[in-house]
Amino acid sequence: MHRIEWHDLPAAARAAVERHTGPVERAETAPHGVMSRLACTIYTRAGQAFVKGVPEDDPQAWVYRHEAQVTRIAPRAPRVLWDVDSGGWRLYGYEYVQGRYPNLAPGSDDLPPLVDTLTVLSEAAWPETKRKKPLHERWAGFLPDDVPAGMQGRVLAHTDMSPHNMLVTLGGELLLLDWALACPAPTWADTALTIPRLISAGHTPAQGEEIARLVPAYSAADGDTVTIFARTIFAAWQEWEHTRPLPHRAILTDAARKWAGWRESSSTVRTR
Repeated sequence: MHRIEWHDLPAAARAAVERHTGPVERAETAPHGVMSRLACTIYTRAGQAFVKGVPEDDPQAWVYRHEAQVTRIAPRAPRVLWDVDSGGWRLYGYEYVQGRYPNLAPGSDDLPPLVDTLTVLSEAAWPETKRKKPLHERWAGFLPDDVPAGMQGRVLAHTDMSPHNMLVTLGGELLLLDWALACPAPTWADTALTIPRLISAGHTPAQGEEIARLVPAYSAADGDTVTIFARTIFAAWQEWEHTRPLPHRAILTDAARKWAGWRESSSTVRTR
């Protein structure tokens, strides 16, 4: 999606934000992410905030409303500070978190905070007052007709476990950003979705699984169901690599292929 700069917003929209923040002295557009029309850090005398949003008439405007609603209740997430609707734009202000993207490579000191955050996520119930298609329905085209019961969980899952959606704070805690794709899912879904990210960072599938099993929900998950999930991720990402091409897709698809293949071969060995 084409990004615009802070100073390109209508004056009414900028003024509405500044009623919450005070005068904006400068703004820096975010270097990562593909969805938001506006995504920037603003600097004021009172401090910093992260602002994102879209025009009110954008077909995806509901996504930002959903994201803010979920972020307000999600664990390990930045605080939502305010939202404004002015100048034809819907804008959301988030707590600015000082931190860095994690290093997910083997031996990294960021892996224990990652496991801790995944464990906390696995225990957060989906707010049933909020309607959202669950993960197994989102991926219905890639799943068998008889969806396993273990795929139909109802925790609050982030589902987009890119390292660019993570920040390690100065205190060593790992937070998750960008909750736009959050939905009901199995307790172990976010952990499973992290395994291809670990593989793409240099882990073998066996090493990725070893880290994932430190999360109790993943360790307790039904193995056959997780294998179906791994095949589903690979099938979905393989199709999206062709239908929704992005620079990072090929690397992730290859990691998902390695993980699904490893799980299938491991399952064959166990059942002999």
